Amino acid sequence: MSEVLNVEEIFNQNVFTVGLMKERLPRKVFAEVKRVMEHGGELSLEAADVVAKAMKDWAVERGATHYTHWFQPLTGITAEKHDAFVTLPDEDGKMLMEFSGKELIKGEPDASSFPSGGLRATFEARGYTAWDCTSPAFLKEDATGVVLCIPTAFCSYTGEALDKKTPLLRSMEAVSEQAIRIVRLFGNTTSTKVTASVGPEQEYFLVDREKYLQRKDLIYTGRTLFGAPAPKGQEMEDHYFGAIRERIGSFMKDLNIELWKLGIAAKTQHNEVAPAQHELAPIFDSANVAVDHNQLVMEVMKKVATRHGLQCLLNEKPFAGVNGSGKHNNWSLTTDDGINLMDPGDTPNENIQFLLVLACVLKAVDTHADLLRQSASDVGNDHRLGANEAPPAIISVFLGDQLQDVVSQLISTGAAETCVEGGVLETGVSTLPDLVKDATDRNRTSPFAFTGNKFEFRMVGSGDSLASPNTTLNAIVAEAFCEAADELEAAEDFDLACHDLIKRYLTEHQRIIFNGDGYSEEWVAKAERRGLPNIKSMVEAVETLTTDKAIDLFGKFHIFTEKELYSRAEVLYETYSKSINIEALTMIDMAAKSIIPAVSDYTGVLADTVNSVAAAGVEPVSQKEMLIEANDLLTESVKALKKLEEVQAVGIAMSEGKEQAFYYKDVVMPAMAALRAPIDKLEMIVDKEMWPMPSYGDLMFEV
Repeated sequence: MSEVLNVEEIFNQNVFTVGLMKERLPRKVFAEVKRVMEHGGELSLEAADVVAKAMKDWAVERGATHYTHWFQPLTGITAEKHDAFVTLPDEDGKMLMEFSGKELIKGEPDASSFPSGGLRATFEARGYTAWDCTSPAFLKEDATGVVLCIPTAFCSYTGEALDKKTPLLRSMEAVSEQAIRIVRLFGNTTSTKVTASVGPEQEYFLVDREKYLQRKDLIYTGRTLFGAPAPKGQEMEDHYFGAIRERIGSFMKDLNIELWKLGIAAKTQHNEVAPAQHELAPIFDSANVAVDHNQLVMEVMKKVATRHGLQCLLNEKPFAGVNGSGKHNNWSLTTDDGINLMDPGDTPNENIQFLLVLACVLKAVDTHADLLRQSASDVGNDHRLGANEAPPAIISVFLGDQLQDVVSQLISTGAAETCVEGGVLETGVSTLPDLVKDATDRNRTSPFAFTGNKFEFRMVGSGDSLASPNTTLNAIVAEAFCEAADELEAAEDFDLACHDLIKRYLTEHQRIIFNGDGYSEEWVAKAERRGLPNIKSMVEAVETLTTDKAIDLFGKFHIFTEKELYSRAEVLYETYSKSINIEALTMIDMAAKSIIPAVSDYTGVLADTVNSVAAAGVEPVSQKEMLIEANDLLTESVKALKKLEEVQAVGIAMSEGKEQAFYYKDVVMPAMAALRAPIDKLEMIVDKEMWPMPSYGDLMFEV
């Protein structure tokens, strides 16, 4: 009988929680820390010393020997440099374990080797990390031992943000400040802060690690660059929510335990649509903590998978022909006294505050659809967005029948007198209860869907950081709130002004609302007629960061300076070029060293067979046809390989930046596709024993 798991005991056991601080800190110091956490400001050095000692003592009791400032540079992953607690021994030779408030608050990692987009020259190395006290410190337990991890922001010596967390924290303050102005207009005098909350649904693939290690494309790029479809894919729809296999279940169990120890409330797990694809979803948390936690989720997934002889794939499209993986970003705004600004209540047509918030969100998404699209752009996501598996590249908002009806009434008559009810679903079975229906269905094709009391931004890629989309969401909504509050605070008749503003916003921005099938060609044409942007690739989206509109938006709320925006654009162009270059080099390596030699051997075997059959006095018709087909495809492959080598050499010689990135998209990517096409056909006819790597069927079904 397996040991009973006590979740309450292990949950948060590796986290320096507020409860632990309350236990271990003097009352006065704890009050100061709470004040800074909730209202901002700086912690005194004296208080920081006390916190540092308490944090160190707790970590050492748990076996920690080192600490690190854990931060999120523009690579999209996390970074850490470990320092031991040990100091010089005392005069008796006894080793001392110390950790000061200064070491807690500030670190100094080398800033020259991280992407900076020109913010730092290579020879200028100094950068700083600053403690984010709103995200709890935690312990990592792995082969390096136990390490105290302190979540931090990362900036350059000259003050620019070099990370993804700093802009996110700035955006959270901006949307809180402007949202408070909105709730004050409705007589709320008790709320002091509004927090952006996020609940991400993380999709991922699991494959056998031994087979993974036989695929250079998976090792170097995270996705298969060659691969013929397996005889069976997802067409039987039997994997989605299917029974979880033993090996996968064992992985999920250990994953949950590791996440619960870190205070990550992993709640939902299931099989996803594609074979070997799965999903994990946690409970909501504040945006910066949710971003931190999601980075840990991805890291822990990979570690736990390895322990089980598996490999976790977080690329958005590891396999062609089956669904890719996303990360649905569920976003809402909640006051510090528990009021969800996205909750319409039972009668949304009468909830004026909600209708104002809704109108502002629609205005924000319509005005900055290009920026929102950019925030979910990465190299892998280009293979996923727009397919019949993920939201289209066109931003639109799904409201559902109930809110759509309310909005239509407000636009047409200026008042919403009625509200669509959900009704009751009669099951028709006497032993089953009748079910209370929601007032609206769901729409899985919408990139930005209202789902009851939150918005679900479905475009974010599986392996991407959540920081950028939530920074953008907070910023654009802060702007809409600010403009609405400016107008309403100056109004002589608030009720009339609010009514008129809601109607005006809904009327002016109704083009962004779409409740239909986002996968259809009809929608693409309709969206074009509405004037909605259709940004189809990552590199096309980058320039939205440096428009006057974007510079004004982010500058107004001190989220990004103009210099920081241009630096991020430069980093994105460089990231795209480098990623595609690695993929091109990997294809060249695999084709030249493994696949083409294997096919040559196969055609040699076929030729010998043709000669043997002919020598036996039989016309080798079928054998000749097989040989001709294989040889023709081999010739096509060799020609395509040479072409890819040529264009890749041109690309790598170009200066880094926008022109190079577009060259990789427009020239190198088509050359890669031209090489893949004949090789995938060859995989279907070459003897499996001679094919140099595991097939799609091996990877997705033999787990």
